Amino acid sequence: MKPTEGPLTSRLAEQLQELSQQGVQRQLLTFFPQGSACLQHQNSTYLNLAGNDYLGLASNLSLLQRFYAHLEQEDLSNNLSLYGLGSGASRLMTGNHDQYARLEERLTRYYHKDKALIFNSGYHINIGLLPALARKGDLILADKLCHASLIDGMRLSEARMIRFPHLDYDRLEQLLKKHNSTAKPCKQQAVFIVTESIFSMDGDCADLSTLVRLKEQYGATLYVDEAHAVGVRGRCGSGLAEEQQVIDQIDLLVGTFGKAWGGQGAFVVCGETIYKYLVTTARSLIFTTALPPVNIHWLNFILPQIQTMSKERKKLGQLGQQLRHGFQANGLQTGGESNIIPVIIGDEKQTLVLAEQLRQQGVWIQAVRTPTVPRGTARLRLSLTANMNTDQLAALPQQIAKELARLKLAPSPAP
Repeated sequence: MKPTEGPLTSRLAEQLQELSQQGVQRQLLTFFPQGSACLQHQNSTYLNLAGNDYLGLASNLSLLQRFYAHLEQEDLSNNLSLYGLGSGASRLMTGNHDQYARLEERLTRYYHKDKALIFNSGYHINIGLLPALARKGDLILADKLCHASLIDGMRLSEARMIRFPHLDYDRLEQLLKKHNSTAKPCKQQAVFIVTESIFSMDGDCADLSTLVRLKEQYGATLYVDEAHAVGVRGRCGSGLAEEQQVIDQIDLLVGTFGKAWGGQGAFVVCGETIYKYLVTTARSLIFTTALPPVNIHWLNFILPQIQTMSKERKKLGQLGQQLRHGFQANGLQTGGESNIIPVIIGDEKQTLVLAEQLRQQGVWIQAVRTPTVPRGTARLRLSLTANMNTDQLAALPQQIAKELARLKLAPSPAP
């Protein structure tokens, strides 16, 4: 016998119906990865333009074979520290296995920083850092288009939060002048500037040099989330901060392993004092089970590969530039300067219909809607990976434009 529906269930059912009518209800689907930047869903194969495996490492069979080849020669019982599937405890209990220490030491050398600290995911790290570091009376100044995980971290902190218009550094400077703390005693208000380096839904880039200048001029702390830049930008693949030559001036540089690295987890590189304070106070680090040894061992295996993949990084840049030009030539609104390419549609239901029509033609593109992006800016978000080729993408701009015309949908006017 089913339990009687109470007020909560009735209310949620009504809200779900409303979300469905608005075209923003979500569902979980099952996928199977295929080679050549493709995926399988319900026995059909699609070009995958919705993933974040930017360098193709997660689906690189030759790398996976090399990674596991050692198991064919050695008894597994002698390799639990490398291939174990469970850590058994949090890092501050007994889960801090030697692969963690090895990777954090290598990350400090890679970024030329004092310390590196690994968290379980990008979400864990972004809801952990600011609540640990920012206190009541502090101020957080954040780009309006920062990722949801950063927004959640700001809300969990006790600091005041002000979100400045996207990439509007004149407005940011006005706010810094208004709340300038350099003339106050050092134990008073701390000001944090928070930004992504490559923005996840627009694919455009922060001017990190300007942010460094502002943070130094006004005595602020600079927090840069490089989730979509690590691996794919910079000569050695350490991100946009490397490309813009400002790594040394960034106080909290965050990256993720779940995208270009083809793994799981996230990290922050920072000064030693900040590191020690986070180990003691960051709740999303302290109160969760550590990642399995096999996961961290894979990241140690991948790090040297990342540094040598300059050809893949160059290819990604070229693919993005070509596709963006193709969209513009077909009258579609796009933007950004990375391998993340938005095609702005506007209406959320129309965007869903368009994405479904493209899937029927073998192209898996995600319709991105509120609350991920502001209402009225629903879009197709295309995410390019280095294991794609020009031939796979060449017809896509015309294909999308044709489908828009066939459905009698008008794309948002170009800015």
